[in-house]
Amino acid sequence: MDVVTAGNDEQLRLMAVHAHPDDESSKGAATMARYVDQGVDVLVVTCTGGERGSILNPALKGREDIEANMTEIRRAEMDRAREILGVRQHWLGFVDSGLPEGDPLPPLPEGCFALAPLDEAVGRLVREIREFRPQVMTTYDEFGGYPHPDHIRCHEISVAAFDAAADPERYPDAGEPWQVSKLYYDVGFSAERSKALHEAMLARGLDSPFEEWFKRREEWMSKRRPPNVTTRVPVADWFERRDAALLAHATQVDPDGWFFKVPLDLQREVWPTEDFELARSVVDSSLPEDDLFAGVREPVSS
Repeated sequence: MDVVTAGNDEQLRLMAVHAHPDDESSKGAATMARYVDQGVDVLVVTCTGGERGSILNPALKGREDIEANMTEIRRAEMDRAREILGVRQHWLGFVDSGLPEGDPLPPLPEGCFALAPLDEAVGRLVREIREFRPQVMTTYDEFGGYPHPDHIRCHEISVAAFDAAADPERYPDAGEPWQVSKLYYDVGFSAERSKALHEAMLARGLDSPFEEWFKRREEWMSKRRPPNVTTRVPVADWFERRDAALLAHATQVDPDGWFFKVPLDLQREVWPTEDFELARSVVDSSLPEDDLFAGVREPVSS
């Protein structure tokens, strides 16, 4: 394994900005675990508490003790996932907007993250950036990865904070300015990856969970631009830790659901990377990349 150092002997730091607890474990978790093991300081910033998240684990549905204490339960789940991944984690302090459903869609609840003043939300994230001083940030693309209002707002504040954190004229009370070197969008659930895994499962004679996945996502995927994958990080050795972290969010996942139906050996063979789109950079690096810190760090063999 490589030991990583910055050119000025500065600790390398990665900040992953997510909308809800559990997002960090389903999007880029293996990448974070790999960097933690390489000595990178990794901080997850979670925008909301996930208070309005649906209980997706069939074994826990209908339990009044869980429904009445979702805030505390989701914080405890986040603590377990954080320990498994080895990351640090901060709450940005906003309230989950929930996923509106229906036609027409109902209004968002008052006081939720998606309706919070943009300037306030950006200011909170700028403070986190200036205190942590990451060289690299990850977040979602302009579609939010999928069209949840909190994911879209997470994108908006991340891009705005990337710019504002380096500007001494912006948020002067939020700490000393800091220039993040690179900003990435997570491309974890690309149609290309899903199709490759789907076809590999069928070739093995296995039932694929992706046929239903394609149906559920066909409409919104047709409305978004195809992701521009610039960076594929090899993380096959960290898939088990990724899955363990996601299972720690027990209310939010079905342990027998589609996410866990693809055998790990097949995943390692067919798609052994987690993928990202380089959205902003102030350093030189050659595309395509296999490292989020390309252009920032120098690898030193141990």
